[in-house]
Amino acid sequence: MKNECKDYLRSMSSFDRNKPYNELPLLPPRQELETPQVLRKTISASRALAHLNGALINLPNPHLFLDTIHFKEAKASSEIENIVTTNDDLYQSVVAEKKFDNPAAKEVISYKNALWLGLQKIDRRPFVSTNLCIEIVQTITNNTAGIRVTPGATLSNSQGKVIYTPPEGETVIRDLMANLEKFINQNDSLDPLVKMAVMHYQFEAIHPFSDGNGRTGRILLLLYLKLAGLLDIPAIYLSEYIIRNKNAYYKKLRRVTEDQDWESFVIYMLDMVEHTSRDGLDRLEKILELMNWTSGQIKSGLPKVYSKELIEILFKLLYTKRKHLIEAGLGTPKTIGNYLVELEEKGFLKSVRVGKEKLYLNYRLMEILES
Repeated sequence: MKNECKDYLRSMSSFDRNKPYNELPLLPPRQELETPQVLRKTISASRALAHLNGALINLPNPHLFLDTIHFKEAKASSEIENIVTTNDDLYQSVVAEKKFDNPAAKEVISYKNALWLGLQKIDRRPFVSTNLCIEIVQTITNNTAGIRVTPGATLSNSQGKVIYTPPEGETVIRDLMANLEKFINQNDSLDPLVKMAVMHYQFEAIHPFSDGNGRTGRILLLLYLKLAGLLDIPAIYLSEYIIRNKNAYYKKLRRVTEDQDWESFVIYMLDMVEHTSRDGLDRLEKILELMNWTSGQIKSGLPKVYSKELIEILFKLLYTKRKHLIEAGLGTPKTIGNYLVELEEKGFLKSVRVGKEKLYLNYRLMEILES
């Protein structure tokens, strides 16, 4: 207990929001993390996450909605950084051949690509490393930047007041990242959701890059849930919760830094997992209900148009086009064109012209995703 008090006092005395926090305490924290309140919250958060995971892995095609879900997460995560785009701009940018000049949509697509990159990397090698973080941030920012080397980085509030100055110096940052890497990948008795919260704080506190730290940190959350075996199919909108509770998120991050208040931050992160898991399950059930309804209606009303492959294409992304159906072998260009006209006439799709192309929107799916 005496040593813990000394560590606490040392960390408190070394923190000055206007100076680089090179004395950021190493992991694991000295404080008790699994308090009774935290342990109670891990039970409900783990249960909600398990229910979502079970629903996802029991889908006939578990990966069917992943593109749409990951774009939704990418959009929400980017909005936290004040990078705002509409769903129309975003999904049309993905599907249409017309080149879009919307920089916000491009940044959201880069985030989604970075998430996929991370998932592919940990599938091949289940390990979170500094190099993986660098690859992710380079994909997000579309440049070759690495660990932050330029001094003078600060984080400010909306009034321009400095609230935190992250560690400075490449060697210091790399040493802190090496400690974080070891913490994430080692086997220990810490509840994995508690561990997830701790690693997230530490990454944000290290702030290893000049840009893209927040988005990289949120991708690491999804990668860790998969690595820990908590979410086999990473289909969850964690960033939506942070958007809705943004002030509390930053306040609780600061309380760890300034007061070593781990409990309130860990509980916040567990609340995030629980709420987003429940919301995700509810949204998934609505999508499946709509998919089954759409399938039944097309099968009975347009039997020549119906096929299982058609339904999956209409629900893979919000927008589709003739090329998608032709590439799936569902008919000749003329036949496919007729199919899409009939689907629009019967109210299943709505068309929109983008450049020289006509795209078809699954507007009912859009309504669920925007609810």
